Amino acid sequence: MRVVVLGAGAIGAYVGAALARGGTDVTLIARGAHGAAMAAGGVRVTSPRGDFSAHPRVTSDLSSVAGADVVFVGLKAYSLPAIAPALGPLLAPGAAVIWAQNGIPWWYQPGLESVDPGGVIARSIPAGHSVGCVVYCSTEIESPGVIRHVEGTRFTIGEADGSSSQRCKDISAAFAAGGLKAPVESRLADQIWLKLVGNVAFNSVTALTRATLGELGSEPAMVELLRAMFGECALVAQRLAVRFPVSLDRRLAAGLAIGDHKTSMLQDLDAGKRLEVGCLTGAVIELAGRFGIEVPHLCAIHACVSLLDRLATAQQERATGD
Repeated sequence: MRVVVLGAGAIGAYVGAALARGGTDVTLIARGAHGAAMAAGGVRVTSPRGDFSAHPRVTSDLSSVAGADVVFVGLKAYSLPAIAPALGPLLAPGAAVIWAQNGIPWWYQPGLESVDPGGVIARSIPAGHSVGCVVYCSTEIESPGVIRHVEGTRFTIGEADGSSSQRCKDISAAFAAGGLKAPVESRLADQIWLKLVGNVAFNSVTALTRATLGELGSEPAMVELLRAMFGECALVAQRLAVRFPVSLDRRLAAGLAIGDHKTSMLQDLDAGKRLEVGCLTGAVIELAGRFGIEVPHLCAIHACVSLLDRLATAQQERATGD
């Protein structure tokens, strides 16, 4: 099996390194100092489960996707509309594309402007390639080429239509060989929403407050705000016949228990990157509007994070002269 990781950041580089350690033929696509460091010295992973290093091929050339059996897309959701037109023609017949983005995936609810403006992704990626993925893994780029694994090794996968497939079984086996978990799930929407409620609340609020997950849990009023956001997400999920695998109270407690960890959105803010707004609060609010559901807490937080994203992006552009 030949796997290409498109967007080898904190999660992508960790997955690629683990797969390479397990014997899979892996190519990482990455740019900048992080890509250069991995190309020169491989990927070094520090983890409570044991440190390790791997030396997959590293390139910045998108054409490396051609001929891959599996493409693991670790790019941010907002990057997909721009890259999809170039990515689609490179995909080999039968290639599996694992979408590992936060929030509502573009393939799960077609037509959401907040996720796929103008339907660009849907038009560019041929039907049948998509494999869904729900990531339960926390990682950070400690320095270029060095990934700090915080906790979690589960990457739940499944076909978009819920069917059983040999390719998902093969992908699951490759992940297991690398020390990761990739259970194949027929009701992937349930897993998407369980992860989503946490991302919508935790990511947004930590970006606004610059608090770690553990620090959020130290303020009772903040916990109640998070619980209210969870509840509004659940109202939308119910209209889509989602069945949460665990209680939302347990999901809330598990997130806060991670402790001294910055969410991916707070990491992006600190790094001067765009924030994932559309696929998280934006998508849930758009769906709520379709169903006529009031979500005032989500709307308020969405407005704040959207402004934060716009101001931070403008500041970064001024600093770099773009």
